[in-house]
Amino acid sequence: MNNQYSHTIYIYVALSCEAKPLIEFFNLKKQMTVKQFAVYLNKDICLTVTGLGKSAMAAGVAYTQALFSSIKSSFLINLGVAGHQHFVLGDLFLITKITDVDSQRSYYPSSIFSLPCLSASIHTVSKPVLAYDSIALCDMEASAFYETAVRFVSSEFVFCLKVISDNQLSTIENIEAKQVSIWVAKYISVIEQLLSLAKQQSSLTILSVNGALFEQFLGRYHFTVNEREQLKGLIEKWDVLTNQQILTDTQGSSTTAKSVLQWLQAKVNQVEFFV
Repeated sequence: MNNQYSHTIYIYVALSCEAKPLIEFFNLKKQMTVKQFAVYLNKDICLTVTGLGKSAMAAGVAYTQALFSSIKSSFLINLGVAGHQHFVLGDLFLITKITDVDSQRSYYPSSIFSLPCLSASIHTVSKPVLAYDSIALCDMEASAFYETAVRFVSSEFVFCLKVISDNQLSTIENIEAKQVSIWVAKYISVIEQLLSLAKQQSSLTILSVNGALFEQFLGRYHFTVNEREQLKGLIEKWDVLTNQQILTDTQGSSTTAKSVLQWLQAKVNQVEFFV
């Protein structure tokens, strides 16, 4: 599908009540040609309502990114509700560690921006949890969102934001859709700030000499769709870690896309080691 926009941020929510205040504030229009998921657009934002659970979230992210993403650097956001033992209802948290309870795998989003909210860890489960015995937040989508998102962009461009919807004093059975929308609406300013920062970063990447290098590599070597996304992610990561330092092409002797990716991964690893 040809899309007239080149979106700066992609927002993924599980529930329509989480999406409603964002749709209204940012004047997002429903994409009627998309039947698999409810997708809403303006020139900067693409919002997808995926449905509940890990499978639905993973499918929604993969489908939307395949349909709408472009060479332009984009930021992927999962905004939704989560439970906690004692955190106050309606408080917002930036997630810095995600643990999938089923697989016991943990992920560490490495956000490049500071946001005006607290930070916390989260456990992602397959079924609603009624016992509030964990020190981490609890939800049903974060791990699937992150696992899928980093297939399309570098981890520095992936954000997970959670609003507390239930705790041991007001359990999951008490959650009301209208109240969720009110809580999300409270943090429109945070999304605005993230959008502004993302636009600035995206503009830098587009104007970067390394953006031209990306195009040169695509023209010189045969990249599969997956390899193309790896190349994009590695160059974006280099830009972030080095503050747009020019990446010198020393790949004249390379004959495959794979060797280019190996070289670029080594360059990024060197920077990370010295940071």
